[in-house]
Amino acid sequence: MSRFFSRNTRELIPYVPGEQPNNKEFIKLNTNENPYPPSPLVMERIRNFVLEDLRLYPNSEGAIIKQAVSKYYGISEEEVFAGNGSDEVLAFIFKAFFDNTEKIGFPDITYSFYPVYGALFDIPCVKVPVKNDFSIDLSRYPEDLKGIIFANPNAPTGIYIQPDTIEALLKKRPNTLVIVDEAYIDFGGESCIPLISRYDNLIVVQTLSKSRALAGQRIGLAMGCKELIDGLTRVKDSFNSYPLDRIAQIAAEAAFSDTEYFNQTRQMIIKTRQWTQEQLLGLGVEMTDSKANFLFIRIPGIPGPEALYKLRQEGILIRNFKDPKICDWLRITIGTQDDMEKLVEKVKKMIAG
Repeated sequence: MSRFFSRNTRELIPYVPGEQPNNKEFIKLNTNENPYPPSPLVMERIRNFVLEDLRLYPNSEGAIIKQAVSKYYGISEEEVFAGNGSDEVLAFIFKAFFDNTEKIGFPDITYSFYPVYGALFDIPCVKVPVKNDFSIDLSRYPEDLKGIIFANPNAPTGIYIQPDTIEALLKKRPNTLVIVDEAYIDFGGESCIPLISRYDNLIVVQTLSKSRALAGQRIGLAMGCKELIDGLTRVKDSFNSYPLDRIAQIAAEAAFSDTEYFNQTRQMIIKTRQWTQEQLLGLGVEMTDSKANFLFIRIPGIPGPEALYKLRQEGILIRNFKDPKICDWLRITIGTQDDMEKLVEKVKKMIAG
């Protein structure tokens, strides 16, 4: 460790991303990527991009993305913020609205980037235990929190909270900023975006990495009232005025335009998820009621790290986490139907011994 590291850098425990193998020999079910390619319209727009324009800076606000999102959700362009992946958008949110005197709370089992950002920006974090069934109980959150953040559906459990429950929280706590991370909302939930026009204490975060198959382009969104979006823009312009390149912007605009392909592929993923759930339940596997593009399961009698290893030996990559509460659980991305049929066979073989 370099002697030039700051105290904060020395003490950081960084986020650990899922394995990205250098070859395509594995069935890759470990990073919640979309098993289907981006929209044909996206690929057409990229192919027709004028490469000479790469000499020019992109639009700093991601104007065509904001226009597309505004049209898609029926909200104002002033209520939309676009950034370089939802992880960067989340970082801007932590920086824009919290400091070392203001606490933010989140579930103890949720997206593991939240505590990383808390440590990076020296923000006091309160981890609130989920219930025994991994569901989030919003009534348990302390009254002195300036912010509450959670993924919905939650990661890695896939458990979903209905918008009316979130609206009740917004009404009850008007001075608490509620950040709803909707990375997986398109796989079975209802977005909270319609609530942003009624509540100035709500920010909704989304990504194009999952349901729109653009993980390689790094495009994230935040939706909220104009004042909140102005705060994010102030932070962005103090860090990187041009977070989204030209190709990413045209890809995002095209992805929101091709609603037919979007609905077709996400319904295929939902159907495959439901099939896989039924098959694994038939084998005696325990699981949550996931509304995401992944399953969260426990194989009876087989520790999580052992199951992770055995599936990797069989050519299938999944995720296992070190937290004692979930160390025997596995997060498995929904792949193609063929991918999941192979997974079910390997799990069946594992259970049989």
